[in-house]
Amino acid sequence: MLNENYSLKNLNTFGIDCYARWFAEYSSADELREIVGTDLYRNSPSMLIGRGSNLLFITDFEGVVLHSAMRAVKLIGHDKSSVMLEVGSGVLWDELVEHCVRNGWWGIENLSLIPGEAGAAAVQNIGAYGVELCDVLESVKVLDLSTGQEISLSVEDCGYGYRKSIFKTSARNQFAILSVRLRLSRQPRPCFKYPHLEEEVLKRGEVDLATIRRTIIEIRTAKLPDPEVLGNAGSFFMNPLVSASKLEKLQKVFPAIPNYPADNQQVKIPAAWLIDQCGWKGKSMGKAGVYEQQPLVLVNQGGATGKEIAELAAAIQTTVANQFDISLVPEVNYIG
Repeated sequence: MLNENYSLKNLNTFGIDCYARWFAEYSSADELREIVGTDLYRNSPSMLIGRGSNLLFITDFEGVVLHSAMRAVKLIGHDKSSVMLEVGSGVLWDELVEHCVRNGWWGIENLSLIPGEAGAAAVQNIGAYGVELCDVLESVKVLDLSTGQEISLSVEDCGYGYRKSIFKTSARNQFAILSVRLRLSRQPRPCFKYPHLEEEVLKRGEVDLATIRRTIIEIRTAKLPDPEVLGNAGSFFMNPLVSASKLEKLQKVFPAIPNYPADNQQVKIPAAWLIDQCGWKGKSMGKAGVYEQQPLVLVNQGGATGKEIAELAAAIQTTVANQFDISLVPEVNYIG
């Protein structure tokens, strides 16, 4: 059940060569209860992992790493306008999107090609091209790791915000996600909030699920490296939010600074633009680098350690803070 000195190289998309002191997979709530009931688990640090698409291992993990093998996708309800799916936490996210597109279910097609698993998607509240997971999420089924009780949490319970949830803050390490429930539309419901997305779709064909998914995949592939080829975690930093007054001050010095409306009378500034303006695109520090096609992506150029990537991230943060007085916050979680 518990594997000792287990390599996590294939469970983090940076491809960092690191190890878990102990590792276990579970395919049901009962199996997970059995694992967390052991003395070894209770007396060790622990963490839950998906495909590691938002993790940076600075060191080996001297504890127990748990990974979900709950991979069922169940249609649990439907009517003329919508379907309800229950998705196991170990389901690969992009395979789920492909399944939904193939069945004509609208809602997550803009989230095509995002790496990782469904459970981690709910932790991170993944988002892209104008859509966030919480837009279609009905509830999250979790196991309370201290009591062994199964609980259903509503979207409100999960405290979702921009790349934010209670699973990353107040309830960190308290729950293991077992499954997520999604409500998707059976009627066409394209989301074209993202600038120029509709234009790109129409270049490729009709406004249908298959064309939207193909468009998203082509856009992402052009900007983001394949983690199987060049280790990365996608967007490394969150897009910073600033007040309208701060934006006004910045525009006096940087008139071309791009910005988009956000919640709470704030505006969002693309982190990629800030990093690019600071001259980091295509630059390297040791074996860690900034991707030449997209400065928001940090890459393992071959044999980089987590420490090297973290040092590169810190140098970028310092430069952006000095030039723009803006703090970049990593979207990636550091381990160790």
